[in-house]
Amino acid sequence: MTNNTVGRTARVLGAGLRALLVLTLVCGVLYPLAVTGAAQALFSDQANGSEIKDTNGQVVGSSLIGQRYDLPPKKGEQPPTPDLRWFQPRPSNGLGTNSVNTQYALLVSGATNRSGDNEELIRWVKEAKATVAKDNSTPTYKVNPADIPPDAVTSSGSGLDPHISPAYAELQAHRVAEKNGLDVKKVEDLVTDHTSGRLLGFMGEPRVNVLELNTALKDLTRE
Repeated sequence: MTNNTVGRTARVLGAGLRALLVLTLVCGVLYPLAVTGAAQALFSDQANGSEIKDTNGQVVGSSLIGQRYDLPPKKGEQPPTPDLRWFQPRPSNGLGTNSVNTQYALLVSGATNRSGDNEELIRWVKEAKATVAKDNSTPTYKVNPADIPPDAVTSSGSGLDPHISPAYAELQAHRVAEKNGLDVKKVEDLVTDHTSGRLLGFMGEPRVNVLELNTALKDLTRE
């Protein structure tokens, strides 16, 4: 190998090494720091997971992911029994389970995937309506199955929906008030306070974040 060849090889290797160092610095250090800094400065809540905290500052979850509210499971119990002291989210049973998120039964983000005329889905909905009517009826308030909103008996497209409709939240208010020894009007006001309108006034539907609502309910029961 001639001296010229050795020199060219050394120059090429040197240029490649310099390029590697520069790209590592720019793409691996400076760019991530810039993006992280901008996210923390402009969108701190979203960048940190849209956390929901209670009055003690304890993180109780994310406003983006639904949670179940069940009683401690009994051995071999399927599905778990819902804890009726709390507002309940959309159904997530029937979607399968996983070992990653044991608090919310899902198939790593997946829906029931049934057509509207599927006999199994129709049976699920009828059974769910009967259960919702039974669970939410009180001595002074009877739920008519015909008045139960769709989101009370159907899972969301992802199985992770953190929201329910105001109609479903209001339907649960009497049961929640009775189970917690609260005035129904106070619970209904709590639902109203935690109802979000359409985005920009016209996109989407009014909704209630179940975790935020139950966190506020927990504070109300302490008063």
